Amino acid sequence: MSERPQRQDPVDAIIDQWATVRPDLDTRPMEIFGRIHRLSRTMGDRTEKAYAPHGISRGEFDVLATLRRSGEPYTLSPRQLSATLMLTTGGMTGRLDKLERAGLLRRSPDPHDRRGLHVTLTEKGLALIDEAVGAGVAVQTEALSALTDEQAGQLADLLRELLAGTPEDR
Repeated sequence: MSERPQRQDPVDAIIDQWATVRPDLDTRPMEIFGRIHRLSRTMGDRTEKAYAPHGISRGEFDVLATLRRSGEPYTLSPRQLSATLMLTTGGMTGRLDKLERAGLLRRSPDPHDRRGLHVTLTEKGLALIDEAVGAGVAVQTEALSALTDEQAGQLADLLRELLAGTPEDR
């Protein structure tokens, strides 16, 4: 096993405990996924705080950001939004209701399908999401300042490989 780096984190303490009670156990997966989990939780909380001054939650951010990324005219169907965000239609409806009441998006009939709807960012929603995404990226950039540009690139590449090799449960 490689020598432990000088900088230690809470995962190291967990690994040391396992090494004491189960020295036969290969804890490398715990080291990796424990850190990924802690980073995800910590960064999720930090970005949520960055969105709060804009009056939106992480889930509402996701809806607005998905519409924004779709490009002009920033319009998708509720079904497309649900599929992209992996949400049930009921969960999506609640988010859309709140965002529509806030004037950040509007729903309109689909001219090609009498049963369908279009969801479109309003000018207010477009301005808000552009500010909120900037705030979220600033928080993420600050966290990445612990790494060099080369290390950040290597980490992104390694995580891409890991994610690509880990099929989602269906």
